[in-house]
Amino acid sequence: MTSAAILGCAGPVLGPGEAAFFREAAPWGFILFARNIEDPGQIRRLTAALRDAVGRDAPVFIDQEGGRVQRLRPPHWRDWPAPLDQVLAAGADAPRAMELRYRLIAADLRALGIDANCAPTCDIAGPATHPFLHNRCLGLDAAAVAAAARGAARGMLAGGVLPVIKHIPGHGRATADSHLSLPVVTTPLAELEATDFAPFRALADLPMAMTAHVVYTALDPDLPATLSPAGIAAIRGGMGFDGLLMTDDMSMQALSGDLGALTAQALAAGCDVALHCNGDRAEMAAVVAAAGPLHGVAADRAAAALARRHAPEEADLTALARDLAALADG
Repeated sequence: MTSAAILGCAGPVLGPGEAAFFREAAPWGFILFARNIEDPGQIRRLTAALRDAVGRDAPVFIDQEGGRVQRLRPPHWRDWPAPLDQVLAAGADAPRAMELRYRLIAADLRALGIDANCAPTCDIAGPATHPFLHNRCLGLDAAAVAAAARGAARGMLAGGVLPVIKHIPGHGRATADSHLSLPVVTTPLAELEATDFAPFRALADLPMAMTAHVVYTALDPDLPATLSPAGIAAIRGGMGFDGLLMTDDMSMQALSGDLGALTAQALAAGCDVALHCNGDRAEMAAVVAAAGPLHGVAADRAAAALARRHAPEEADLTALARDLAALADG
Protein backbone atom coordinates (compact mmCIF):
# COMPACT_ATOMS: atom_id res chain seq x y z
CA MET A 1 0.00 0.00 0.00
CA THR A 2 1.29 3.48 -0.86
CA SER A 3 2.79 5.45 2.02
CA ALA A 4 1.71 9.05 2.71
CA ALA A 5 5.26 10.27 2.08
CA ILE A 6 7.47 11.85 -0.56
CA LEU A 7 11.12 10.88 -0.15
CA GLY A 8 14.53 11.88 -1.45
CA CYS A 9 17.31 9.53 -2.49
CA ALA A 10 20.96 9.59 -1.52
CA GLY A 11 22.81 10.17 -4.77
CA PRO A 12 22.80 10.06 -8.58
CA VAL A 13 22.37 6.28 -8.82
CA LEU A 14 19.80 4.12 -7.04
CA GLY A 15 21.67 1.24 -5.43
CA PRO A 16 20.14 -2.19 -4.72
CA GLY A 17 19.76 -1.56 -0.99
CA GLU A 18 18.05 1.79 -1.47
CA ALA A 19 15.79 0.34 -4.17
CA ALA A 20 14.76 -2.46 -1.80
CA PHE A 21 14.01 0.11 0.90
CA PHE A 22 11.79 2.12 -1.45
CA ARG A 23 10.06 -1.05 -2.63
CA GLU A 24 9.04 -1.80 0.94
CA ALA A 25 8.39 1.80 2.00
CA ALA A 26 6.30 2.49 -1.12
CA PRO A 27 6.36 6.32 -0.92
CA TRP A 28 3.71 8.14 -2.93
CA GLY A 29 6.41 10.16 -4.67
CA PHE A 30 10.07 11.12 -4.84
CA ILE A 31 12.00 14.41 -4.89
CA LEU A 32 15.37 15.17 -6.48
CA PHE A 33 18.09 17.57 -5.31
CA ALA A 34 21.47 18.74 -6.60
CA ARG A 35 23.12 15.65 -5.13
CA ASN A 36 21.04 13.55 -7.55
CA ILE A 37 21.93 15.55 -10.68
CA GLU A 38 24.77 14.86 -13.13
CA ASP A 39 23.55 14.86 -16.73
CA PRO A 40 20.33 14.19 -18.67
CA GLY A 41 20.94 10.50 -19.30
CA GLN A 42 21.77 9.84 -15.68
CA ILE A 43 18.60 11.60 -14.48
CA ARG A 44 16.43 9.67 -16.91
CA ARG A 45 17.91 6.43 -15.58
CA LEU A 46 17.38 7.54 -11.99
CA THR A 47 13.74 8.57 -12.42
CA ALA A 48 13.03 5.29 -14.21
CA ALA A 49 14.75 3.34 -11.42
CA LEU A 50 12.75 5.13 -8.73
CA ARG A 51 9.48 4.30 -10.44
CA ASP A 52 10.60 0.74 -11.05
CA ALA A 53 11.37 0.37 -7.34
CA VAL A 54 7.76 1.11 -6.38
CA GLY A 55 6.22 -0.53 -9.43
CA ARG A 56 4.11 2.43 -10.57
CA ASP A 57 4.27 5.80 -12.26
CA ALA A 58 5.03 7.69 -9.04
CA PRO A 59 5.34 11.48 -9.32
CA VAL A 60 8.91 12.76 -9.25
CA PHE A 61 9.33 16.28 -7.84
CA ILE A 62 12.11 18.85 -8.01
CA ASP A 63 12.64 22.48 -7.00
CA GLN A 64 13.24 24.25 -10.29
CA GLU A 65 12.22 27.81 -9.53
CA GLY A 66 15.17 29.54 -11.19
CA GLY A 67 17.64 31.88 -9.55
CA ARG A 68 19.23 30.42 -6.44
CA VAL A 69 16.79 27.52 -6.32
CA GLN A 70 17.33 25.51 -9.48
CA ARG A 71 18.62 21.97 -9.30
CA LEU A 72 19.19 21.79 -13.06
CA ARG A 73 21.96 24.16 -14.10
CA PRO A 74 24.42 24.77 -16.94
CA PRO A 75 26.03 23.29 -18.91
CA HIS A 76 23.08 20.98 -19.60
CA TRP A 77 20.26 23.39 -18.75
CA ARG A 78 19.49 27.10 -18.77
CA ASP A 79 20.63 29.41 -16.00
CA TRP A 80 17.41 31.17 -15.08
CA PRO A 81 17.32 34.58 -13.41
CA ALA A 82 15.69 34.88 -10.00
CA PRO A 83 11.89 34.84 -10.33
CA LEU A 84 11.39 38.29 -8.80
CA ASP A 85 14.01 39.80 -11.10
CA GLN A 86 12.24 38.45 -14.17
CA VAL A 87 8.82 39.53 -12.90
CA LEU A 88 9.99 43.09 -12.28
CA ALA A 89 11.74 43.26 -15.65
CA ALA A 90 8.59 42.11 -17.44
CA GLY A 91 6.35 44.66 -15.70
CA ALA A 92 2.74 44.39 -16.87
CA ASP A 93 3.71 41.36 -18.96
CA ALA A 94 4.83 39.39 -15.89
CA PRO A 95 2.01 36.79 -16.05
CA ARG A 96 2.85 35.98 -19.66
CA ALA A 97 6.58 35.96 -18.91
CA MET A 98 6.04 33.49 -16.09
CA GLU A 99 3.86 31.31 -18.29
CA LEU A 100 6.58 31.16 -20.94
CA ARG A 101 9.37 30.68 -18.40
CA TYR A 102 7.69 27.76 -16.69
CA ARG A 103 6.52 26.19 -19.95
CA LEU A 104 10.19 26.02 -20.95
CA ILE A 105 11.16 24.70 -17.52
CA ALA A 106 8.42 22.07 -17.81
CA ALA A 107 9.89 20.91 -21.13
CA ASP A 108 13.27 20.42 -19.47
CA LEU A 109 11.70 18.47 -16.61
CA ARG A 110 9.49 16.17 -18.64
CA ALA A 111 12.43 15.23 -20.86
CA LEU A 112 14.08 13.83 -17.71
CA GLY A 113 11.10 11.94 -16.30
CA ILE A 114 10.30 14.68 -13.74
CA ASP A 115 6.62 15.60 -13.66
CA ALA A 116 6.08 17.82 -10.62
CA ASN A 117 7.78 21.09 -9.70
CA CYS A 118 7.77 22.71 -6.24
CA ALA A 119 6.89 26.09 -7.72
CA PRO A 120 5.59 28.75 -7.98
CA THR A 121 6.53 30.50 -4.76
CA CYS A 122 3.38 32.48 -3.94
CA ASP A 123 4.81 34.36 -0.97
CA ILE A 124 4.82 38.17 -1.17
CA ALA A 125 8.21 39.87 -1.12
CA GLY A 126 8.33 42.72 1.35
CA PRO A 127 10.90 44.79 3.23
CA ALA A 128 11.11 42.23 6.05
CA THR A 129 11.22 39.08 3.88
CA HIS A 130 14.28 37.00 4.75
CA PRO A 131 16.96 37.05 2.01
CA PHE A 132 16.69 33.27 1.58
CA LEU A 133 13.22 33.85 0.11
CA HIS A 134 12.95 37.44 -1.14
CA ASN A 135 13.95 37.14 -4.79
CA ARG A 136 12.25 33.76 -5.11
CA CYS A 137 8.87 35.52 -4.81
CA LEU A 138 6.77 36.61 -7.78
CA GLY A 139 5.85 40.12 -6.74
CA LEU A 140 5.53 42.81 -4.11
CA ASP A 141 1.75 42.67 -3.56
CA ALA A 142 -0.98 40.05 -3.49
CA ALA A 143 -2.51 40.83 -6.88
CA ALA A 144 0.83 40.79 -8.70
CA VAL A 145 1.88 37.53 -7.06
CA ALA A 146 -1.43 35.84 -7.82
CA ALA A 147 -1.34 36.88 -11.48
CA ALA A 148 2.28 35.85 -12.03
CA ALA A 149 1.81 32.57 -10.17
CA ARG A 150 -1.27 31.79 -12.24
CA GLY A 151 0.82 32.27 -15.36
CA ALA A 152 3.56 30.01 -13.98
CA ALA A 153 1.06 27.29 -13.13
CA ARG A 154 -0.55 27.54 -16.55
CA GLY A 155 2.83 27.07 -18.21
CA MET A 156 3.73 24.04 -16.14
CA LEU A 157 0.37 22.35 -16.61
CA ALA A 158 0.59 22.89 -20.37
CA GLY A 159 4.01 21.25 -20.25
CA GLY A 160 2.72 18.19 -18.40
CA VAL A 161 4.23 19.17 -15.05
CA LEU A 162 2.20 19.51 -11.86
CA PRO A 163 2.85 22.78 -9.98
CA VAL A 164 3.09 22.94 -6.20
CA ILE A 165 2.16 26.35 -4.77
CA LYS A 166 4.22 27.30 -1.74
CA HIS A 167 4.59 28.18 1.10
CA ILE A 168 0.97 28.14 2.12
CA PRO A 169 -0.42 30.17 3.93
CA GLY A 170 2.46 32.61 3.16
CA HIS A 171 6.11 32.89 4.18
CA GLY A 172 6.79 36.46 3.04
CA ARG A 173 6.50 38.18 6.42
CA ALA A 174 8.88 35.75 8.12
CA THR A 175 12.16 37.33 9.12
CA ALA A 176 13.87 33.99 9.83
CA ASP A 177 14.96 31.20 7.48
CA SER A 178 12.81 28.17 8.29
CA HIS A 179 15.62 25.89 7.14
CA LEU A 180 17.51 27.03 10.25
CA SER A 181 14.96 28.21 12.84
CA LEU A 182 11.23 28.62 13.42
CA PRO A 183 9.85 31.95 12.14
CA VAL A 184 7.01 33.65 14.04
CA VAL A 185 4.63 36.08 12.33
CA THR A 186 2.52 38.28 14.63
CA THR A 187 0.52 40.16 11.96
CA PRO A 188 -3.23 40.43 12.71
CA LEU A 189 -5.51 37.98 10.90
CA ALA A 190 -7.41 40.60 8.89
CA GLU A 191 -4.15 41.92 7.45
CA LEU A 192 -2.91 38.42 6.64
CA GLU A 193 -6.15 37.57 4.88
CA ALA A 194 -5.92 40.72 2.74
CA THR A 195 -2.26 40.20 1.84
CA ASP A 196 -0.25 37.01 2.42
CA PHE A 197 -3.18 34.61 2.28
CA ALA A 198 -4.75 36.20 -0.81
CA PRO A 199 -2.55 34.66 -3.54
CA PHE A 200 -3.20 31.18 -2.18
CA ARG A 201 -6.92 31.86 -2.04
CA ALA A 202 -6.78 32.95 -5.71
CA LEU A 203 -4.94 29.74 -6.66
CA ALA A 204 -6.97 27.33 -4.54
CA ASP A 205 -8.01 25.33 -7.62
CA LEU A 206 -4.45 24.13 -8.29
CA PRO A 207 -3.60 20.48 -7.58
CA MET A 208 -0.95 20.69 -4.86
CA ALA A 209 0.43 23.01 -2.18
CA MET A 210 3.33 22.92 0.29
CA THR A 211 3.00 24.20 3.84
CA ALA A 212 5.07 26.85 5.59
CA HIS A 213 6.97 25.95 8.76
CA VAL A 214 5.92 29.30 10.22
CA VAL A 215 3.98 30.20 13.37
CA TYR A 216 1.15 32.65 12.64
CA THR A 217 0.06 33.81 16.08
CA ALA A 218 -3.28 34.97 14.65
CA LEU A 219 -4.04 31.33 13.79
CA ASP A 220 -2.12 29.40 16.45
CA PRO A 221 0.22 31.01 18.98
CA ASP A 222 2.24 27.85 19.50
CA LEU A 223 2.46 25.66 16.42
CA PRO A 224 3.72 26.28 12.86
CA ALA A 225 1.09 25.89 10.16
CA THR A 226 2.47 22.48 9.17
CA LEU A 227 1.62 21.05 12.59
CA SER A 228 -1.39 23.18 13.49
CA PRO A 229 -5.01 22.01 13.08
CA ALA A 230 -6.03 25.68 13.17
CA GLY A 231 -3.46 26.54 10.50
CA ILE A 232 -4.63 23.73 8.22
CA ALA A 233 -8.25 24.71 8.84
CA ALA A 234 -7.44 28.20 7.59
CA ILE A 235 -5.88 26.71 4.45
CA ARG A 236 -8.81 24.39 3.81
CA GLY A 237 -11.56 26.76 4.93
CA GLY A 238 -10.60 30.40 4.57
CA MET A 239 -8.47 29.83 1.47
CA GLY A 240 -10.64 27.05 0.05
CA PHE A 241 -7.70 24.86 -0.92
CA ASP A 242 -8.81 21.25 -1.32
CA GLY A 243 -5.90 19.88 -3.32
CA LEU A 244 -3.11 17.65 -2.06
CA LEU A 245 -1.35 19.35 0.84
CA MET A 246 2.25 18.30 1.42
CA THR A 247 4.45 19.42 4.25
CA ASP A 248 7.62 21.34 3.65
CA ASP A 249 10.67 19.21 4.40
CA MET A 250 10.15 17.57 7.78
CA SER A 251 13.91 17.56 8.42
CA MET A 252 14.22 21.36 8.40
CA GLN A 253 15.41 22.92 11.65
CA ALA A 254 12.25 24.99 12.05
CA LEU A 255 10.76 21.78 13.44
CA SER A 256 12.28 20.29 16.55
CA GLY A 257 11.64 16.94 18.18
CA ASP A 258 11.26 13.33 17.14
CA LEU A 259 10.84 13.06 13.38
CA GLY A 260 8.26 10.31 13.58
CA ALA A 261 6.19 12.22 16.13
CA LEU A 262 6.39 15.39 14.03
CA THR A 263 5.24 13.47 10.94
CA ALA A 264 2.28 12.00 12.79
CA GLN A 265 1.41 15.45 14.14
CA ALA A 266 1.49 17.02 10.67
CA LEU A 267 -0.83 14.41 9.20
CA ALA A 268 -3.14 14.56 12.21
CA ALA A 269 -3.33 18.33 11.74
CA GLY A 270 -4.59 17.82 8.19
CA CYS A 271 -1.60 17.54 5.87
CA ASP A 272 -2.01 14.75 3.31
CA VAL A 273 1.59 13.66 2.78
CA ALA A 274 4.89 14.24 4.57
CA LEU A 275 7.90 15.43 2.58
CA HIS A 276 11.37 14.27 3.63
CA CYS A 277 14.26 15.45 1.51
CA ASN A 278 17.75 14.62 2.77
CA GLY A 279 17.88 10.94 1.74
CA ASP A 280 18.89 9.67 5.20
CA ARG A 281 17.64 6.06 5.36
CA ALA A 282 16.90 5.94 9.08
CA GLU A 283 15.04 9.24 8.99
CA MET A 284 13.02 8.15 5.97
CA ALA A 285 12.07 4.93 7.75
CA ALA A 286 10.81 6.93 10.72
CA VAL A 287 8.76 9.21 8.47
CA VAL A 288 7.22 6.30 6.57
CA ALA A 289 6.35 4.43 9.77
CA ALA A 290 4.66 7.49 11.24
CA ALA A 291 2.91 8.56 8.04
CA GLY A 292 1.26 5.22 7.46
CA PRO A 293 -0.67 4.42 4.29
CA LEU A 294 -2.18 7.04 2.04
CA HIS A 295 -5.92 6.54 2.46
CA GLY A 296 -9.30 8.24 2.68
CA VAL A 297 -9.66 11.83 1.54
CA ALA A 298 -5.87 12.22 1.28
CA ALA A 299 -5.75 9.36 -1.24
CA ASP A 300 -8.62 10.98 -3.15
CA ARG A 301 -6.71 14.27 -3.31
CA ALA A 302 -3.57 12.46 -4.47
CA ALA A 303 -5.51 10.72 -7.23
CA ALA A 304 -7.12 14.00 -8.28
CA ALA A 305 -3.70 15.67 -8.49
CA LEU A 306 -2.27 12.89 -10.64
CA ALA A 307 -5.34 13.01 -12.87
CA ARG A 308 -4.17 16.46 -13.94
CA ARG A 309 -0.81 15.07 -15.07
CA HIS A 310 -0.87 14.64 -18.84
CA ALA A 311 1.38 14.57 -21.87
CA PRO A 312 2.78 18.00 -22.77
CA GLU A 313 0.83 20.09 -25.22
CA GLU A 314 2.61 20.64 -28.51
CA ALA A 315 4.67 23.81 -28.54
CA ASP A 316 7.42 25.49 -30.53
CA LEU A 317 9.91 25.85 -27.69
CA THR A 318 12.31 27.95 -29.73
CA ALA A 319 9.54 30.44 -30.46
CA LEU A 320 8.49 30.49 -26.81
CA ALA A 321 12.05 31.21 -25.73
CA ARG A 322 12.24 34.03 -28.26
CA ASP A 323 8.96 35.49 -26.96
CA LEU A 324 10.23 35.34 -23.39
CA ALA A 325 13.48 37.09 -24.35
CA ALA A 326 11.47 39.85 -26.04
CA LEU A 327 9.46 40.42 -22.86
CA ALA A 328 12.61 40.51 -20.77
CA ASP A 329 14.08 43.11 -23.13
CA GLY A 330 11.01 45.31 -22.69
